[in-house]
Amino acid sequence: MRKRLKVIIRKELIQALRDPRMRGMLILPPIIQLIVFGYAANLDVDAARIAWMDRDRSQESRELLSQFVGSGRFRIVATPEGDAQMQSLLDHGDVDAVVRVLPGFARDVERGRATSVQVLVDGTNSNTASIVANYATQTIARYSNQVLREQQGDKLVGRTLSTGGPLHPNLPQLDSRPRVWFNPDLKSRNYFVPGVVVNIITLVTLMLTAMAIVREKEIGTMEQLMVTPIQPIELMLGKTLPFAVVGLFDVTLAVSVALALFHIPFRGSVWVLLLGAVTFLMTSLGAGLFISTVSRTQQQAMMSTFLFFQPFFLLSGFTFPIRNMPLAVQYLTFLNPVRYFLEIVRGIFLKGSGIGVLWPQLVALGVIGISILTMSALRFHKKLD
Repeated sequence: MRKRLKVIIRKELIQALRDPRMRGMLILPPIIQLIVFGYAANLDVDAARIAWMDRDRSQESRELLSQFVGSGRFRIVATPEGDAQMQSLLDHGDVDAVVRVLPGFARDVERGRATSVQVLVDGTNSNTASIVANYATQTIARYSNQVLREQQGDKLVGRTLSTGGPLHPNLPQLDSRPRVWFNPDLKSRNYFVPGVVVNIITLVTLMLTAMAIVREKEIGTMEQLMVTPIQPIELMLGKTLPFAVVGLFDVTLAVSVALALFHIPFRGSVWVLLLGAVTFLMTSLGAGLFISTVSRTQQQAMMSTFLFFQPFFLLSGFTFPIRNMPLAVQYLTFLNPVRYFLEIVRGIFLKGSGIGVLWPQLVALGVIGISILTMSALRFHKKLD
């Protein structure tokens, strides 16, 4: 059995790698996906474009402006004089937000009255809008705290002069210092690039395995395999094991590029990542083998591959958090193997998680993989339809 299996694997590798287009598909898609998601798919907002509309023109409003400029998160690109200019800037997408300081701002600040600063945010891109609104809120709150401290200091000085002696007030202090774990710089590429590793191994192994049996039917070599002493289990292993090697090669390539080019943190164990990849391969190879048994042409196999891949991709949490999905869809994601492998890869890259933390995902992948492989093996027959 070992000798026959070795011959099939060798034949499959030669047949897959002798085609220049096939060799390109094994190397180019991983690199292209990494470049796209590492550079182009960037949700970070480093410097928001804002328009400053000062209707008060006071020293206090200029101090607030200096807070926005000094934060390093905003660029003042326009100073509209009226509502029409402000609306035109938002309509044409020239600014991400407009900050309006209303008349009477300085008077209310000096008297300690409640006052407000209006921030109009372009909500076309909800992610950018939420980030810009949060930045603006933090900047205004920082200015408000500064004014409050100055007014308290003035009051204390006044009370000290009136009493003629030192005053030791017992004022409560609250110091908030947020600390971000796992991704302290909040870079979106650190979140996306590990997910690309999952997409690469899913798409490549699913597509190559799905076309394995169909290609034999189309080029007429299935009849030759039927007259050989090869057993169905040997033929099935011979068709899947070469692409498992290809999948592990693509994972190695993707991880190497992610570390060398994008400097993505890798805090976990390579062996845990390898264990997760091998466990996940049972699912993707089994699904590809199942597609090959129900497809008659390579075009059908290709379309069926994308029919499987798209739901796996959308329901994996790669782009959209699963907790934000409807409850019924959240339950459906428990049947998605890509979800578990994505949690494993991100946990290894960003959190340094080990088997003690990731064992539920590994067990779920193993159960799903064995089920899919069993179902595919039952449909696999050494005969023509």
